[in-house]
Amino acid sequence: MNVITFDKHPLLEILKSVSSGEAQLPDFQRGWIWDDQHIRDLLASISQSFPIGTVMTLTTGGDGANFKPRPVEGTDESTEQKTPDTLILDGQQRLTSLFQSLRAGRPVKTKNSRGQETSRWYYFDMEKCLDERFDREEAVISVPENRISKNFRNEILLDLSSDKQEYEHGMFPAHKIFNSADWRRGYNKYHEYTEEKAKLFDTFEANIIKKVEQYNVPVIILGKDTPKEAVCKVFEKVNTGGVTLTVFELLTASFAGEDFQLRDDWQGRHERLKDEHPVLESVENTEFLQAVTLLATNSNSDSAVSCRRRDILRLTVSEYQSWADQVETGFIQAARFLHGQKIFNASDLPYQTQLTGLAAIFADLGSQGDTEGVHQKLTRWYWCGVFGEIYGGPTETQLVRDFSEVAGWVRGGGEEPSTIRDANFQANRLLTLRTRNSAAYKGIHALLMRDGSRDFRKGLAMEYQIFFDDRIDIHHIFPKAWCEKIGIPRNIFNSIINKTPLAAHTNGMIGKKAPSAYLPSLERDAGIDSSKMDEILTSHCISADALRTDDFSGFYEARANALLDRIEAAMGKAVGGEDEEGMFEVEIPYPEE
Repeated sequence: MNVITFDKHPLLEILKSVSSGEAQLPDFQRGWIWDDQHIRDLLASISQSFPIGTVMTLTTGGDGANFKPRPVEGTDESTEQKTPDTLILDGQQRLTSLFQSLRAGRPVKTKNSRGQETSRWYYFDMEKCLDERFDREEAVISVPENRISKNFRNEILLDLSSDKQEYEHGMFPAHKIFNSADWRRGYNKYHEYTEEKAKLFDTFEANIIKKVEQYNVPVIILGKDTPKEAVCKVFEKVNTGGVTLTVFELLTASFAGEDFQLRDDWQGRHERLKDEHPVLESVENTEFLQAVTLLATNSNSDSAVSCRRRDILRLTVSEYQSWADQVETGFIQAARFLHGQKIFNASDLPYQTQLTGLAAIFADLGSQGDTEGVHQKLTRWYWCGVFGEIYGGPTETQLVRDFSEVAGWVRGGGEEPSTIRDANFQANRLLTLRTRNSAAYKGIHALLMRDGSRDFRKGLAMEYQIFFDDRIDIHHIFPKAWCEKIGIPRNIFNSIINKTPLAAHTNGMIGKKAPSAYLPSLERDAGIDSSKMDEILTSHCISADALRTDDFSGFYEARANALLDRIEAAMGKAVGGEDEEGMFEVEIPYPEE
């Protein structure tokens, strides 16, 4: 049974367990990051018995969360061989700072106010600690590793490089606070046992040292059988570092407890995927885990198909190993499918999240996914997802729905997926597609290439090699400068209706010229006649007559309707609002000559 207890533990007891390795960190914890000022403020707080917050720990050895441990920074190397009794979930920064400054006996590796790495020793100025005119923060100081502070002119401000210098300046070293007897004897001997100095130390001991020695820290202890997902959720809710951990980092720590290095495994797979297929370059480790979880839960008759965070965290090493190769193959099949849709680059991918579902579907279908009939169905489903902008909101439920519905549908045993049924593209959406932020914008760019658009100058279809060699990208048909000169509104000429895929060199030749000027120039350069150029323009859904006469209004309306026809064909269903009169009419206030 999971048990949560609350108690107060002596600070010294906690720091001893850190030193021995009995208390360590779960491997998913990020590194220690507190700077010099934070450490001095913390020491000032405990020296006044001020609260420093609650620490949360997890008892190890249960069947619940099994995370790989790592020692607190600054402990001896021998602690790495120790099996901890406790993992520190919340309080890493505070306990590491206190251990290094009060217990380790070595300079603390931290950062200064400029973020530069430095090593510091910490001291209590005994007189200032006992003088109410000074804030306690002023009485806690730090000095460099050589214990000599200098100003910018390299003049010595404070020299504590020997015990005698510490005694002379009345600077009590923080790392002696739990074992102060030797330092007190040396201090009294140095000052020849004068009553004034002895009284100063006695008062400091009673008011500072004893408070630290007796300081108690409130600790919430999670029982050893606390489930993994509960530990991760609690950690994220209470962690004072303010940095949310990804499910991949949490699962990496869990798998490491079973001697499986998830991070190394993923890095190898990611390198293979992105090196062979640029469209897979942005696949995230969490997306890969989502696909694995879809297949793992689908194979388990006792659980529902899912890829939620909690279900990813429930993955076992054996489940991951069983499905990871199949999922990697699924991503490769998905990349090849996308190449067929003329999506070659990760930056041109309409929805990164839809790729995860596509890869999981291919992984589930296996060799069945290679047939032409399956590809036809997947193509329709894919474009309905893009132009229906289905993946624009929360994706976990959508991924599960598509994974569950599409595989059955393409095998011939299921109904048409809800993505196809629900997809709806409104004609006026074309007017708002102006940047790559929109999936539909990227979709039209790819669809034009897929359906045979050819470069204005070379006349070549935009296949994989040409796409990269000629730096194909989406460019204005009526150039931006020309449109601004004529007075066409920016929201009109920047629409996808006035853009098309072209090679970088071709776009450079177009420049700022009107179509009536750049088309003859391109024809001469390409060595083709007007009829051949008209064929190329038609492959882009462009009215050659309107373009040659610089008729932006005629071009705009005709192209919008032609693009809608392409979208309807890709989705296999009618576009909404297509018959609204005057939707694509453009009135151009031609400036007077």
